[in-house]
Amino acid sequence: MPTAPPPAPADVWRAVGVGLLNLSGLGLGYALIRRPFLTLACWVATGILLFVALPADPDGVSGTTLTVYGLFLVLAALHGALLGLRSRLVWPARSPLAIVLGVLLLGVPVVGGLLYESARNEAVEEMLLDRLETADNLVKKASGQSFDSTRSEYGRALSAYDALTTDHPGSRAAEQVPDRLKNFYTTVGAPYEEQEYCAAIAPLEYLRDVPQTVSEKDLGSLATWPDERLATSLYECGSEGLAGRQAGWTANFTKLLDEFPDSEQVAQVEPDVKAAVDEAIKAVGGDDPCGAVEQLESLSSQVKELPGEKAGIDKALTENTGRADTSASTGVYACGVDQYKDGDFAAAVTSMNKFVGANKNHKNAALAKKIAIAAEVAQEVPEAGKKLPTTRSGGSITVTVKNDSPDDIQVMYTGPVTGSFSLKGCGSCTSYDWSRTLDPNFQPCSGSKNYPQKTISLPVGTTYFLHKPKGDSRSSPASDTAKLQSGYIYTECAYTTTGFGVDS
Repeated sequence: MPTAPPPAPADVWRAVGVGLLNLSGLGLGYALIRRPFLTLACWVATGILLFVALPADPDGVSGTTLTVYGLFLVLAALHGALLGLRSRLVWPARSPLAIVLGVLLLGVPVVGGLLYESARNEAVEEMLLDRLETADNLVKKASGQSFDSTRSEYGRALSAYDALTTDHPGSRAAEQVPDRLKNFYTTVGAPYEEQEYCAAIAPLEYLRDVPQTVSEKDLGSLATWPDERLATSLYECGSEGLAGRQAGWTANFTKLLDEFPDSEQVAQVEPDVKAAVDEAIKAVGGDDPCGAVEQLESLSSQVKELPGEKAGIDKALTENTGRADTSASTGVYACGVDQYKDGDFAAAVTSMNKFVGANKNHKNAALAKKIAIAAEVAQEVPEAGKKLPTTRSGGSITVTVKNDSPDDIQVMYTGPVTGSFSLKGCGSCTSYDWSRTLDPNFQPCSGSKNYPQKTISLPVGTTYFLHKPKGDSRSSPASDTAKLQSGYIYTECAYTTTGFGVDS
């Protein structure tokens, strides 16, 4: 007996049938010609492919793997066809039936591929939904926290939303982005809903820039959602800062006037400025006139910075700055009086001189000059500043003031009356040695020299004198207190002494 059945006659259709059956990846061609090991090899190759491919993930099977497997199937088909050319089939007996069966079984890898692609697409959808959820969690985590500390989280969430609609426009995740963007806007803009207008400005400005990241088509009406809210926040925060004398209110009003010149909120800016100026003007007559003057000066400089041209309120703002400047200038008088009464005589001198310099024809200019003089005297003799001077002048007592010093001097006096005058230096006079003034018989202004002098009339009472060197003299001011009585003629003498390295 032969060891194996004789080879069958060559049959091309049988070879085609075996090759087609092997293309299914199941190795059925080998099985039908009794090649179990080769059949097993096909099963192993297909099993490896399934192990690599399943479960389906968004990236799918690599191109290299598919190429290798495809080549394996082609080789298996060719090799099976070669073996099937002279090998009898176990079943079916007819070659055409094997071909039909092979063609039908080619649907297995096709259907498998379609099912796999569907599974892969679902994996992609799940991955995109995970990304959407991650972005949602970023927004949720940032909710209720300071915008400055969560700005980066909002940025990452916004980028994720944009990537979903841009890179995967037809996905289920992308279809949910519009609703997520609405939640994003309401979360970022939450301070506005809570009427925290100053805190709402930064996040609302951020939302106005979102169209630079996300297309306006995806945003829809959200593109203009922040505008009205930002205008309101800028106004409310600026108005609050103006009323509370807080720094930074001009920056908010400036943004409002520049970016929303036609808004309803802009119409309230000038009335608020006017009210603030009116309040400060009224405060000049209150308990803190100096503070009111500072407020008026500050208001004037701040209002001048506001760009009212676009909104058409520049003229009205200019009128308010003019009123503030005028009231601040005249209010310096009330400030100086308050400083004088508080004993801040140096500040009172500065204020009164400033007032007189800017308001020479003002009804209080004459008295302001008197107060400045009295304040200068009071800096040396505090007793002189206990009473506010008046514009009263003259008196029944004659007082002659002589200058026995080489320096030009200014003589100031205050008491029942207040005034000042200057005396030229005595050309033939010199300074006295300090030790000489200790002599009981020391009498300056008693020689035959032609002393520069001036005679004034003063009322009875205590008058405080101050002799103040003029120019570059190194001499120090000197003071004297004179208690004037009726029936006497008084002489006031100014002189300088040297000693101990100083002049006086």
